[in-house]
Amino acid sequence: MKKLGSKKYIIGIDEVGRGSLAGPVTVAAVAVPIRFRLSGSQPPLRDSKKLTPLQRERWFEYIKSKPQVFYAISHVSPRVIDRINISNAANQAASRAFNRLINNHSLPTAGLRVYLDGGLKFPCPLSYVPCPTVKTFVRGDEKFNVIKFASIVAKVTRDKYMINFHKKIPYYQFDCHKGYGTKKHFRAIKKYGPHQVHRLTFLKSFTSVKVLRSKI
Repeated sequence: MKKLGSKKYIIGIDEVGRGSLAGPVTVAAVAVPIRFRLSGSQPPLRDSKKLTPLQRERWFEYIKSKPQVFYAISHVSPRVIDRINISNAANQAASRAFNRLINNHSLPTAGLRVYLDGGLKFPCPLSYVPCPTVKTFVRGDEKFNVIKFASIVAKVTRDKYMINFHKKIPYYQFDCHKGYGTKKHFRAIKKYGPHQVHRLTFLKSFTSVKVLRSKI
């Protein structure tokens, strides 16, 4: 069990999968002490998109190895994305990840700072957190290590999620493109039609989207 002590924390929140044609949007919330410093021999810390899969895995292991660092994850499914749109889904996931992080680890809220990346925002006020400092930063994943951590945790987690989909439905080759709109993915959608893991609102240009999810 990790010990909290009396540290004050910064929470970084970031998402991956916003532009994907399939799979969930995934948000990670990571908490580090305000005076946390990187240690050890690691690859340069960057936004997850600028790291190789191996570098992301190394950083994820680093995050998990630090007793003073905590994280929580939330996924929002394609069905919900289709119903409430991707922006609302990402914000919903951000709120859930934050709640899980606070509740699962009983984090102290005194002096708490919450940094969200890009277009993320909480869908409702955090009335249960005393006077939090909540800010959204454009390109926050390039400016703050705690948001970079969140980006890495979200990316590694979501990639593994999509690889598990690949094991169940290999003909879409989710292990290669993780649900994004590559030529290979488009060809598979045209050939096999959409699966329940696809976001139908993202596939309006395909006549095959008329295939009912229940038929898959």
